[in-house]
Amino acid sequence: MSSASNHTWNRFTLAQRLARFTVFLGFAVALSASLRTVEVIPEFLYDAPTQVIDLLGRMWPLDLSYYPGGIHDAMVETLHIATLGTLLAIVLAVPVGIMGANNIVRLPLLNWLAKLILVSSRSVNSLVWALLFVAIFGPGPLAGTVCIGFRSVGFVGKLFAEALEEVNPGPVEALTAAGAPWPSVFLKGYWPQVVPAFWAIFLFRWDINVRESAVIGLVGAGGVGMVLDTALNLFYWDRVSVILLSIFTVVVLAELLVTKIRKHII
Repeated sequence: MSSASNHTWNRFTLAQRLARFTVFLGFAVALSASLRTVEVIPEFLYDAPTQVIDLLGRMWPLDLSYYPGGIHDAMVETLHIATLGTLLAIVLAVPVGIMGANNIVRLPLLNWLAKLILVSSRSVNSLVWALLFVAIFGPGPLAGTVCIGFRSVGFVGKLFAEALEEVNPGPVEALTAAGAPWPSVFLKGYWPQVVPAFWAIFLFRWDINVRESAVIGLVGAGGVGMVLDTALNLFYWDRVSVILLSIFTVVVLAELLVTKIRKHII
């Protein structure tokens, strides 16, 4: 009884405690190094509230008369860039996603190549893609559309490949045993099971691309971002506030639209 009463219960083992301490220590070191690298200037922090109030004062009142002639067409162009870019991403990502699904393509070299393409697409930021395609196609919506398409391939392809890998193998095995050709196996065995995931991925990515299309214009890739960049460079803060409000409104409406569509078709 005495040995049992003297036993000390520990929530974590010694190895777990050492691992947790190592993680916390590494985080503290990384945070300290980051703060030293950023070189925060205290005077700028103290002055920030005053600068924010001054900026908001310049942005008010809003120049709402600027919207019909200066923002509306650019906003519509932004939506077109997001939509066409998402469709381009679907066309490119579906074959890459099929190639990356281990249960469909059983060649490790092709699986590795598909994953390399998907990772490469996701690892490059949208603004970097935009700068690249602006250099190739010139400023305008074409560069923005191709940028959105290539940036979205990694996202769409990865989720589509994961959906294919999680299908129920029963229908696929039955079709294969019956001697059905591969296109029939895919269309009748795989596709019906991944249709909900496919539409969810498409809608979710389009929602994201609406936001990104408004940003890539800052580097010349078309859309409302170019109008925002011009207003910022000319210090038209009353127009900047209208542009930001327009972007916020469109993003919220796109989110509501996607949510409503998903409820009805998924």
